[in-house]
Amino acid sequence: MQILSQFIAVVIFLLMFVVIVINRWPRYIPALVGGFMTIIIVFLAIMRSPATVLKALNLAQLAQRAFWFPGHKPLESVGVNWQTIIFIAGMMIMVEGLGHAGFFRWICLYVARLVKYKAVSILIAFTVLSGFLAMFIDSITVLLFLATVTIELARLLKFDPVPVIIAEIFASNVGGSATMSGDPPNIIIGTALGYSFLDFLKNTGVIAWIGMIVTLLFFYLAFRSSLRRSQGSIASDTSKYPEPKKAIVDLRLFQIYVAVFILVIVLLVTHAQTGISVASIGCIAAALTILFGHKQAPAIITKIDWRTLLFFFGLFLCVGGLEQTGALTTLASFIGRISGGSFIIVMSIILWISAFSSAIVDNIPFAATMVPVIRGLGGAGLPLPPLAWALALGTDIGGNGTPIGASANVVGTAIAEKEGFPVSWGRFCRYALPAMILVVGLCWLFLVLRYA
Repeated sequence: MQILSQFIAVVIFLLMFVVIVINRWPRYIPALVGGFMTIIIVFLAIMRSPATVLKALNLAQLAQRAFWFPGHKPLESVGVNWQTIIFIAGMMIMVEGLGHAGFFRWICLYVARLVKYKAVSILIAFTVLSGFLAMFIDSITVLLFLATVTIELARLLKFDPVPVIIAEIFASNVGGSATMSGDPPNIIIGTALGYSFLDFLKNTGVIAWIGMIVTLLFFYLAFRSSLRRSQGSIASDTSKYPEPKKAIVDLRLFQIYVAVFILVIVLLVTHAQTGISVASIGCIAAALTILFGHKQAPAIITKIDWRTLLFFFGLFLCVGGLEQTGALTTLASFIGRISGGSFIIVMSIILWISAFSSAIVDNIPFAATMVPVIRGLGGAGLPLPPLAWALALGTDIGGNGTPIGASANVVGTAIAEKEGFPVSWGRFCRYALPAMILVVGLCWLFLVLRYA
């Protein structure tokens, strides 16, 4: 019975994965269908265990005080990871408020003016800005605003925006790997295994920003000549260019939302010390945004990406099927056997498989699948934290390899194509794939030197 339940759970998960990769339907549909099939076929029809359904849904955790205020004890999650879902929902609301007040457009135009509207300088500045913002805000949001402003400046200054957008995409995924709140895979890893914002910052953060320096140098050398050739003459009178202050829609709300953003960052950085969970921080961010911008609240709430939240829910149910049937424990044992129990080999396998898998499939379901696997390897005697850092770096940075490897890639290239600047697979991979291999190789070297 156990073998049958494992087999069916694996088949359902693989079918879900294939449909997501085909990309014929919105990814939340196959995730929800897969999740409900897991409940009905695996948990109820084969295992005949309603208790397992309740364990996978994990709704009881929402009523526990430790879910909201865990104190200094690590908060681990099995089944549906409500910490991830609630935190992302709260951050979506805060980010919508910031965008509504004009924060992102303001910061882009301000940086452009700071570098005197030179295309190569914009490449450098926007690459760094993308990596920095992605440490705290979902990389999808970062690209939505950065790519749009980049194209606006490119039309005004007459340079090709595609190289800058490719660099921004790459930097957002590298910068996102630096913190727990940077990329969805990190949120999943951190909330599932009980790691804090500072845990990520002290481990993946150091390695990610070494990778960011290499990223900056790589794209500067790759694109500086073409950008200089494509840019027209820069007007000496900068008043012809958009004023940053004109991007601010409502000055009062702008100031309040920036203060809320700073507060949320402080709460994230200190949540291990204060004992507040990331779900609580997400609720605080959402509540303050709606409270101060109550007139815009309906518009902000309607812009929440409910489909992404449903995608996470269905995905966690599918992965819960693999976890509850023991399929992922079997996979962890297999990795342990083929590595001969060598920590360096296991860490290398996780990093490189994560990187190349995330280059061709969405890195979110891959990360969610691998979390129980590395938890099992940790239970077998291998040090768990370095395995978690290898998974985070591999999934985040590996997603840079192709235009579909991460959500930021899809969003950035879609905006460019919509505005008349299509990014072909060949052009994207010609630069992003070797840069990804280079940065992941550096990550591997630093992981080995630091944790072996």
